[in-house]
Amino acid sequence: MSKHSAIRSRATILDIAAAANVSTATVDRVLNGRGGVKGRTLHRVMEAAERLGYIDAVEAPPHYSAPLSLDFILPGGTNTFINNLAERIAEIAAKREHEATIRVHRIEGFVAEALADCLASLRGKSDGIAIIAIDHPLVREAVRELSNDQLPVLTLVSDISNVPRIGYIGIDNRAAGRLAGHLMSRFVGQGAGKIALFAGSLSYRGHEEREMGFRNILAEEFSNLTIVQMLEVRDDTERSYREACRLFAEVPDIRGIYNIGGGNRGIARALEETGHAKAVVFIGHELTEHTRRFLLSGIMDAVIDQNPRVEAREAIDQLIRAARGESVSSTLPIRTHAIFRENIPEQ
Repeated sequence: MSKHSAIRSRATILDIAAAANVSTATVDRVLNGRGGVKGRTLHRVMEAAERLGYIDAVEAPPHYSAPLSLDFILPGGTNTFINNLAERIAEIAAKREHEATIRVHRIEGFVAEALADCLASLRGKSDGIAIIAIDHPLVREAVRELSNDQLPVLTLVSDISNVPRIGYIGIDNRAAGRLAGHLMSRFVGQGAGKIALFAGSLSYRGHEEREMGFRNILAEEFSNLTIVQMLEVRDDTERSYREACRLFAEVPDIRGIYNIGGGNRGIARALEETGHAKAVVFIGHELTEHTRRFLLSGIMDAVIDQNPRVEAREAIDQLIRAARGESVSSTLPIRTHAIFRENIPEQ
């Protein structure tokens, strides 16, 4: 009698169900290849059956390699970077459809209720979820409930505190804010200078961390620069335009603008129309078709970039691994790049 046969005579379907935390009916469906079981659950049952010696790996039924169901929840709106990220996810999903069916959900940005509701709607329908997190009690509770269901949740671009998420993929946003402050001081030069900050919303921990990093380095090293206004524009182009026009009317001697989030097009338009273009240092985030043009024309002085293709690829990889019960990295830092007119990479 083989080793596995000996163990198999002792292990039962009840043992497998207990080890995989599922019902015996689910175990029966998996072992007999009848389908109707989510990929994440199927993998968990098969892993338990193999670990207990009930079956050999070669005995796995055809449904064992069934595609997983993965979901990405991204904010909608005019943020070009987020739109590019959604496109990169779709491109990679098309190449990996044999491994997973990947769906992208676009919700109203900066609305915690919308994100929490979307998360709740995916309970029992997904094998893994990636979100651009809003740091809000409703969202934290929704993530905890999914974790109780053993559903892996990954944060992307912006993290969230005090939740059992499997990991975070994105840049070090505090370091990015410090880099922006360093660049701002170099461009403004000596002497006093008034600076304005634009943010999508500080409900995004990533935006809050960028602001903190920017403020910290100015307080530590560049006390000649003073932040006179902090404007939340929800990454909206038209709102950014209106707030920038108001800023220039109220603070005509403004020396610099740091845009923490989206809305670069609105700020650039206001700079041009009010005659402040090239006179005001303008630093923002993400190299897109629009910021590329603003760098070339001199409206923007620097862009702090992250790579959406790498973020999409790593997020899909991590979710697939987690859904299969494999180990994942708790943090996968994405490198930041300072882009100027002189070093714009090829498209």
